[in-house]
Amino acid sequence: MKTMTIRGVSVGLAAALEAKKRRRGLSLNRTVLALIEEGLGVWDGKARNNGLRRLAGTWTEEEFMRFDEAVAPSGKTDEDLWR
Repeated sequence: MKTMTIRGVSVGLAAALEAKKRRRGLSLNRTVLALIEEGLGVWDGKARNNGLRRLAGTWTEEEFMRFDEAVAPSGKTDEDLWR
């Protein structure tokens, strides 16, 4: 493995990396490596986990239908508000 140093990291970039690190629950080094690998399309072939996989497919069809019905009104425009 090669070791590299990156200089000239702006305050904004450092803050964004720290935020990404916290969201991913990884070390700063692992976060930076993962972002570079993803950006360049070069990774070890292991599946990436965005934390949502455990939620996939957990609703029953009935739960989905109830949810879909509950949010349906949010897709309609209230004409009185837009006059």
